[in-house]
Amino acid sequence: MSLEQRRQLVETLTDAVLVPEVGQFAPAARVGFQVHFIERESDMMAIGGRLLADAGPGLDVLVIDVAVMDGDWRREVRTEVIERVLSAMAEACGLPEPAPAWWVNFRVIDEGSWGSRGGVLSVLSLLESGVFTEEKAEAIRTALGA
Repeated sequence: MSLEQRRQLVETLTDAVLVPEVGQFAPAARVGFQVHFIERESDMMAIGGRLLADAGPGLDVLVIDVAVMDGDWRREVRTEVIERVLSAMAEACGLPEPAPAWWVNFRVIDEGSWGSRGGVLSVLSLLESGVFTEEKAEAIRTALGA
């Protein structure tokens, strides 16, 4: 992956999660998101019981791990995030669609289990930041029983 592709992806992958989480495009919220790129040699990955080094040049393996604070993550919201992430990857790679061996894991970190700013952080404390739509803020409160 080239530097230009990574530059594009840091924005598009961030926004792929940000928009469904806060309910709107909110560039000010980007500061709360991280993207990490970890590349491995083809002899350090396998799929289907074979090292990529032995599988030939056409196989493209990618795992994207999305970890989010507990909130409004109903099935349809998670589906939207996963589809947006895969679409962003395909676009950055100049492909018409995501490769079959690109996988997205979507993990919700339980309320009270996210550490930041020197302590435990709750999405509830972020709802008044101005980046969440009122509808999304209410959905999060409802999902968390607040």
